[in-house]
Amino acid sequence: MPPPPPPNAAGPTVILVAGVSGSGKTTIGTLLAERLGWEYAEADAFHSEANVAKMRAGRPLTDEDRLPWLRAIAAWIADRVATGRPGVVTCSALKRGYRDMLLDGHAGVRLVLLNGDRDTIAARMRSRKGHFFKAELLDSQFADLEPPGPDENIVTAPITGTPEETVTHILKALDLSPTSP
Repeated sequence: MPPPPPPNAAGPTVILVAGVSGSGKTTIGTLLAERLGWEYAEADAFHSEANVAKMRAGRPLTDEDRLPWLRAIAAWIADRVATGRPGVVTCSALKRGYRDMLLDGHAGVRLVLLNGDRDTIAARMRSRKGHFFKAELLDSQFADLEPPGPDENIVTAPITGTPEETVTHILKALDLSPTSP
């Protein structure tokens, strides 16, 4: 039996939810996958133990640190596209080069950038418990963030509303119908 198609055959096979740490990628990605009935993959699960230890120690990752992580996420995306299995994955995807690597020219992948100001995101980070990424590293995330160019075809989603409002915005922007409320 063939894998299930995305809810809208013209829509994406994979949605990559991106943004700086603390922007709500996990919350939005999980909720989006649930609403669509698609598989979900959390970017943090792709990190090496060394990367997690470095961030836990309050040290930002370098491009060299991120490369194996980005390759692992790109492989997950490529597998979903090749097999037609729809999925949602999160990744900060801060730089154009990272986004290009992750999307790899796949027409069936859409990137959604969660957009929020530093103060809002910093407040969220201070209130979350048990995450290895230190709030002190937020400035390094904003310093690395390269705003998307007009040719990148990225959906920008504001994070000022509730997670449900953000997901509804994304579904409308991608012309997708949820499988559950």
